[in-house]
Amino acid sequence: MCHQSVSLIARHLEENGIPTVVMGCAKDIVESAGVARFWFSNFPLGHSAGKPRDPQSQQQTLQGALSMFDSATAPHTTHLSPQSWTEDNGWQDDFMSIAHLDAVTLEKLKRSHEAVRATAKQKRS
Repeated sequence: MCHQSVSLIARHLEENGIPTVVMGCAKDIVESAGVARFWFSNFPLGHSAGKPRDPQSQQQTLQGALSMFDSATAPHTTHLSPQSWTEDNGWQDDFMSIAHLDAVTLEKLKRSHEAVRATAKQKRS
């Protein structure tokens, strides 16, 4: 589920008396939705719950997010996870960049994307 959908669901729950914490990696999107409590991990999208195959990272992420129920006293509170994806955060410069891909790889990715879109369109019909 996308960050925006989760954020809107959290707001609805909060408005109906159910406290929430959103864990996410898309700070601008989640904060613009105005969630009450947001545990932000500066990780690539899709890794809101911690590093893959790293139970310690995942446990720290969950504990940090749950601690916000006690520590976030003001509305629209964002806490930054102390974890780093890499030591130098250089991954941010290259994340989702196609600049390093050759023409053959780009064409293969394009065909794959078009096939997924065609399948989705067929399922909607």
